[in-house]
Amino acid sequence: MRSILLTTVALATALPLSAAHAQTDPDTLPEVIVMATRLPAVVAAAPGARVIDAQRIEQRGAIFATDILSDIPGLSVYRAGFGGVASVRIRGVSQDKSLVLVDGVPVNDASQPAGGFDFSGFDLGDIERIEVLSGPQSSLWGSDAIGGVIAFTSRELDGLRAEAEAGSYDTLRGRLALGRANDRWALGASVSRFETDGVSAADEVNGNTEGDGFENTTIGLNGRFAFDQRLSVDARLRWSDSFAELDAFGPVDAADTAATETRSGFARLRADDVLGLNHQITVAASEIERDSVSAYPSVYRGERDLWRWQADSRDQAAVFAYSFGAEREETKADLNGRSAGLGTTSVFGVARYRPSERLTLNLGLRHDDTDDFGGETTGRASAAFALDGGFILSGAYGTGFKAPSVAQSVCDFCFVLPTTHPAPLVPETARGGEIALGWTSADRKIDGRLTLYRLEVEDQIDGYFNPGTWEFYYVNIDRTRTEGLEFEGFADLGGGWDLNLAYAWTDATDLGAGTPILRVAEHSGSATLGWTGERLSGALTVRAEGEMPDSGGMRDGFTVVHLNGAWAINDRVSLTARIENLTDTHYQRLLGYGEAGRSAYVGIRLRY
Repeated sequence: MRSILLTTVALATALPLSAAHAQTDPDTLPEVIVMATRLPAVVAAAPGARVIDAQRIEQRGAIFATDILSDIPGLSVYRAGFGGVASVRIRGVSQDKSLVLVDGVPVNDASQPAGGFDFSGFDLGDIERIEVLSGPQSSLWGSDAIGGVIAFTSRELDGLRAEAEAGSYDTLRGRLALGRANDRWALGASVSRFETDGVSAADEVNGNTEGDGFENTTIGLNGRFAFDQRLSVDARLRWSDSFAELDAFGPVDAADTAATETRSGFARLRADDVLGLNHQITVAASEIERDSVSAYPSVYRGERDLWRWQADSRDQAAVFAYSFGAEREETKADLNGRSAGLGTTSVFGVARYRPSERLTLNLGLRHDDTDDFGGETTGRASAAFALDGGFILSGAYGTGFKAPSVAQSVCDFCFVLPTTHPAPLVPETARGGEIALGWTSADRKIDGRLTLYRLEVEDQIDGYFNPGTWEFYYVNIDRTRTEGLEFEGFADLGGGWDLNLAYAWTDATDLGAGTPILRVAEHSGSATLGWTGERLSGALTVRAEGEMPDSGGMRDGFTVVHLNGAWAINDRVSLTARIENLTDTHYQRLLGYGEAGRSAYVGIRLRY
């Protein structure tokens, strides 16, 4: 384990490469652009920004978001066993501080205690690209973005795609997508189905042998229509239904289950060149229903509604470009019969200035006014300077803000004695900075970035449990700090071969208690060796994590290997195969919860 981590670091140091690239002619390799920054930005000049495109998703054989998010340095995925609730931490901060967007719409779960997002059933069948913004992004996206943003962009398809796959644990998977698209209009639909008998959520090493299955169905609809060159509308709907068999606290074998249904969508009107600006008006909503059957059954319902107006300067590539706007967001939740809601009204603005070809300056400001917890102004400033020899030096500093969630504000699942008077909750705030050095070779076959960062969170909200009285309630703890180092990179090795590397060192500390933050591995890294030929293509991925403090003890480190490939019979039909956990490693993402051993899958892919 340790030797693989050190090897990954050594390779990343000697060969600093980038995280997201398409397999194209290096002489015409386009710059990767990130859009979640509101103003389009080149990734190499945007500190903390990464992009995973559709080709990278396919090369890795990723089915769900959890299969590939760990490839991003500084992102850690943990889940309660195969098919269990899956969470993502960005740079060591708790999962509720990662804002998740689907086509620009926030979809974090308003019914969860901390308002996080469950990635376990997020199918990538209709996803075109994934963008990650690490570090405080509240100036862009408001509350929940203290740690960063994970933004998914759906695909607009012109044609037909179909996939079918079967394999270990009686796993069956199918996808079908159909669409028509041109400059004037687009209309499409997609459906994905996944089911497996799975493995025991409670680790089998502890004598748990009962298989815990998982099922997921995801349906997407999209449409777009341009009335003329200046006025257009587009809309998307996404529906997902999951059923997971779980195990009881311990963890031990049990007949616990969780049924989750999510719905999200938006409608957006675009009007260009009105009063010298391009305008977007967005109305969006997301809903979640979760029914858990266990010794402590629960029924959760969460809703999130959004109204947003944004105005952009007409030429986003100009020396000076800007965007500004206002939005209203309302969240509601029904928590086992207890209902509550929160609302926030916000104004925001971002600007970019390029005084020379080498220097880019960015500034973002936002004010969030909550209905119940007052207001807060956050900001972020960044700069990038192109040095000689293909180097880019960049840096950023930003602040963050997060209001208590609905569940925290009503003290869901709390038990408080009459003589105990917990202090009222106050919003969490954060500040963080980073500095990065990137490099691109003259032939553009090698590039990458090294980043150093620090993030501090004040008044972080957490659950307090008194074992003597069995009291439980939410409190603002003193202060947490995460700091670390991230390597990322890409190299075109020639002959159809390419290499992606990622490594992160994370030091996460609860400063009030003077103890490490749980569920944060100090070391993590991955390496993917890909090959694309005339007919054959494939990728070998090695991923490793060091040991990690967890509830009840220390989780061991692990190294897993995944292999996938495809053979193109012709331009329309391909056969696929993948082997997960090639070395049949026994490992846990969370202490006590099991993961699948060696498993194999074969399939077919059709494109018209």
